[in-house]
Amino acid sequence: MMDLCVHIDSEELKKPSDSQAVYREDCTQCFDSINDETGLNVCLTCFNGGCAGERNHGHLHFRRSGHPLALNIRRFPKKLQRDEPPQKISKLAIIEEKEEDRYDTSTRVICYACLNDNVDKSSSNLPAVIEGVMKAMTFSKREEVKAWEQEFVPCEHTLCLNQHQPSKIGTQDLSQCSMCDLKENLWLCLECGNLGCGRSQFGGIGGNSHALAHSDSTSHAVAVKLGSITAEGSADIYCYSCNEERIDPNLGPHLAHWGINLMGREKTEKSLMEMQVEHNLKWDFSMTTEDGHELTPVFGPGFTGLRNLGNSCYLSSVLQCIFDLPEFQHRYYRERDEPPLTQLPAEDLETQMRKIADGILSGRYSQADHNMNATSDLPEIPHQKGLAPAMFKHLIGRGHEEFSTMRQQDAFEFLLHVFKTINMAKPSDSGDNPVKAFDFSVEQRLQCLSCKKVRYKVDGQDNISIPVPAHRLTPDDAQSTGPFAPVTLYDCLDAFTLEERVQLDCPSCTSKDGFTKRSSFRTLPQQLVVNARRFELVNWVPTKLDIPVEVSDQALDFSRYLSTGQRADEELLPDLDTEDSFTPNQNALDQLCSMGFPRARCEKSLYMTGNTDAEAAMNWMFAHMEDDDIDEPLGGINPGASSDLPRDVAKIAQLGEMGIEEPRAIKALAATGGDVVRAIDWVFSHPDVLIEDETQQFEAASSGQPKVSGFDSIPARYQLRSIICHKGSSVHAGHYVAFIRKALPGQDDLSWVMFNDEKVVKVDDIQEMKKYAYLYFFSRI
Repeated sequence: MMDLCVHIDSEELKKPSDSQAVYREDCTQCFDSINDETGLNVCLTCFNGGCAGERNHGHLHFRRSGHPLALNIRRFPKKLQRDEPPQKISKLAIIEEKEEDRYDTSTRVICYACLNDNVDKSSSNLPAVIEGVMKAMTFSKREEVKAWEQEFVPCEHTLCLNQHQPSKIGTQDLSQCSMCDLKENLWLCLECGNLGCGRSQFGGIGGNSHALAHSDSTSHAVAVKLGSITAEGSADIYCYSCNEERIDPNLGPHLAHWGINLMGREKTEKSLMEMQVEHNLKWDFSMTTEDGHELTPVFGPGFTGLRNLGNSCYLSSVLQCIFDLPEFQHRYYRERDEPPLTQLPAEDLETQMRKIADGILSGRYSQADHNMNATSDLPEIPHQKGLAPAMFKHLIGRGHEEFSTMRQQDAFEFLLHVFKTINMAKPSDSGDNPVKAFDFSVEQRLQCLSCKKVRYKVDGQDNISIPVPAHRLTPDDAQSTGPFAPVTLYDCLDAFTLEERVQLDCPSCTSKDGFTKRSSFRTLPQQLVVNARRFELVNWVPTKLDIPVEVSDQALDFSRYLSTGQRADEELLPDLDTEDSFTPNQNALDQLCSMGFPRARCEKSLYMTGNTDAEAAMNWMFAHMEDDDIDEPLGGINPGASSDLPRDVAKIAQLGEMGIEEPRAIKALAATGGDVVRAIDWVFSHPDVLIEDETQQFEAASSGQPKVSGFDSIPARYQLRSIICHKGSSVHAGHYVAFIRKALPGQDDLSWVMFNDEKVVKVDDIQEMKKYAYLYFFSRI
């Protein structure tokens, strides 16, 4: 007989609301899940999910929160009968699938306070609460559904659509392109009713672009894909004027104008979004050897795959590379430590970073999934099921214009976003900031060709984007898009540090002869991440180029790219440029603005790079794209020179009364133009900056010596540790994978391992992959 529990009548016991997240699939502090033998304990007060096994994070949640009741959920995959064929997947869009169709589930209520592990589920209002938990869309499912959708908005052309004289288009007229015999991939012009075929699409779907030709000849902007229309009112809407997918809030009336009944339509073709997702998933890196055998899966600590959440390969690749580094492992892999104290572990960066570290590095989840091919007769080698980093993805992207969506993103931009988020997070007492291992300084040297006086600018960075020289094998043909001659990494660094001539007026001798400009490294970091910038500007639109870059597995010496700083016999130029009096190089400013960068960002990049040219300014922008103040207009904050501003003793004292130390108060006032209220907000929104660091920066600025991080000693030898590769013509499509050089279980020698989402395999030769890598991670040796 079940013991009576006194907590079942608590007023806090309510079923989850529609807005509440229910963590009923995996633990918020590790990747143990409802599929494990002990199941998952879901708190019936706040719906936090805690594992019930050896780590017992469910009980830890009780100790910290005092919430006594939890619902233990265990899930078992249903066994398919041999004569039961696998269900054919007709579309990629994820719908809310009923769990009972795929799984058998058992539940029981436990009370930690009463030490009762089998509370009567029919007592009090427990049935309603349990039903609410089990029927609620889980956190990961909600994110998965988003993963297969894009956020489209209407435009002026869909909102202000002017349709021609209404008429009913016959069934026969809706069955074939008006300009050819194609009968699929048909687009209806909502303005005049013309039916034209679309562009040729992924998956062998034909198209002669007659809908586009119609738009070009008539300037009619909006078309709908007939086969995508559903009775619910959704469809593919494309605006040729905007050259973007849109939504039409009045699709029903607009279709009725041409005699098409929305309720009678049935979706017969994949939507553009479905095809894009399928396209991305089909960008598969070879999983076989040259003789056709499948690559050997690798299992164990540090060899755990991450499941694709839908266009999330950029995230998985970056996480695999950074958690291979000792700084990230030391900082976040706390196998014997209790998880951080927080009320909302799913929304705490420290907790989620430790969860990722434990998932990837512990080896607990790196096991072959023999059920993966249970419904297939294919003799595939079983791979891992992979961990789903849904909580981390939601948290790291929250509030970000791009990373909060489920669209494909740029891996380099995501890496910088992770760095920024870690830097902004309040550091715990248990470890150092691992991003500091990437810090180094770049020096820019200008010298007047007449008076020979020089000017130095030193800029702290944690990444570098270098140009890849393009040498076409057919240089006589200016329009050639053929293969390019291979270059070495040294060639790329030579191009980055190449001395060039710039046209500037000298503030000292007033000469108009110009300057020489050279960039070099003032210091180098422990961990160096290099973005290989393989594109050229065609009408100021970046176009990707497939230029092979040869990078050796052996140690590379970067000593020749280190600067020794100002020489004793050099005389410095007067630094007359201030933000208030700064006049940007108009030619360079026009070039940058024409590329779509905000004007304030362009002016700031020119100011920070000596107002020389667009190339230098663009390099600075690539390195600082995640800076909080990158789009603030000049005159607001003078980067790195807060001590140069007049000190308002009264305002500093006012902030001091609120417990804000003087160096931080000076920096906050400088960043906000002396506004005390905004300065207070600035302090609380920039908790990442330690007072000790600020004091050092303040003292360095007062002495006129820039504070630099990294190493300036030689030899500066580095070895390639990992790469991230991308296949596809655009960062918004295609696929990312990571290749990491590490010792396999039971071996001392290093081997290359490919992390292709959940698939982790040993690769014997990655020479071709290295040549076209997008990101290179080097470690100082």
